[in-house]
Amino acid sequence: MTTRRKTRKIRVGNLFIGGNSPISVQSMTKTDTRDVRATVNQIKRLERVGCEIVRVAVPDMEAANALGKIKKRINIPLVADIHFDYRLALEAIAQGVDKIRINPGNIGSRERVEAIAKAAGRAKIPIRVGVNAGSLKLPSPTKKVRTNPGHSDTSHSQRMSKAKNMVASALQYVKILEKQKFHQIVISLKASDVPTTIQAYRLIAKKTDYPLHLGITEAGSEFSGAIKSALGMGVLLSEGIGDTIRVSLTASPEEEVRVGYEILKALNLRSFGPEVISCPTCSRCETDLIKITNRVEKKLESLFRQKSVIAGIQPYRFYPLKIAIMGCVVNGPGEAREADVGIAGGKGVGLLFRRGKIIKKVKEKEMINVLVEEIEKEIRRR
Repeated sequence: MTTRRKTRKIRVGNLFIGGNSPISVQSMTKTDTRDVRATVNQIKRLERVGCEIVRVAVPDMEAANALGKIKKRINIPLVADIHFDYRLALEAIAQGVDKIRINPGNIGSRERVEAIAKAAGRAKIPIRVGVNAGSLKLPSPTKKVRTNPGHSDTSHSQRMSKAKNMVASALQYVKILEKQKFHQIVISLKASDVPTTIQAYRLIAKKTDYPLHLGITEAGSEFSGAIKSALGMGVLLSEGIGDTIRVSLTASPEEEVRVGYEILKALNLRSFGPEVISCPTCSRCETDLIKITNRVEKKLESLFRQKSVIAGIQPYRFYPLKIAIMGCVVNGPGEAREADVGIAGGKGVGLLFRRGKIIKKVKEKEMINVLVEEIEKEIRRR
């Protein structure tokens, strides 16, 4: 892991992006923003799983007018996602959002960007210049970035060309904002292709000190999208690039948040919530460890949503626990001893551990409940 890239520190609502701030996890609602109740309810669910910034789509003026009502009923920073019509950005700012996202590929002329910059400057909120590879365009409406329609971007040269065009598009819009003396800027350069995305972020990291929002756009389903996101963002984060992340999945937004934190935890960039380690099982395993692990994880998810269990602290927002679920004598005892709480299964029995010490032997059918009870005790001790 290299040293994290130094960037400017940008305020978004009640938190910061960049500088020495923790890498934040974002998501985006899947609801119709015009439906205030449904949108607020989904954001509340996102808050419960640890989402730190939430973005909502603003397709029309009715949606823009709903932002103020949504903002009053949530606890995390609200970002308005604007495409095509700059007037929606102006109304979103008037409604009190904490940040604006504009897409250089479709927001329009320099004058429109300048109008947004002036309004955001008066409101003292940041703008994310969010480039998508699928909608590349330079500021002039007649000057488009070169692309290769009908061709698959599989070669290194094609990917590098697209990455350079993404960077050029972002920086030209950044210059427009800077000429308005606006510097509260976050940049993102997203493609559905992982290598292209990595190249784009590597290039722009050398050209500016603005904080970077990482993501693989249109990553895919809950399974494949999580893998693509982990690979793309994991490479960049391991190189010290990235200040806030959003995992884009064709799945619930809560799952996006969970995957985001797992990526950060795997790289030791955030200590957030329980870490479950479990062995992959083999013929030495004499218990149904796959079933046990899945059931424990479901119980943990339920447990950490109960504020009463963790003394009013938001679920997942507490000192992290390392939980081991092991299946045999090869890895079991050693890994379980390194965990805060763990269990090592055998034929019909299991050994419960706490920080290297065996607490007791339990029957296999009691392993899950005994382990969860011990986890609850550990939480209360803290």
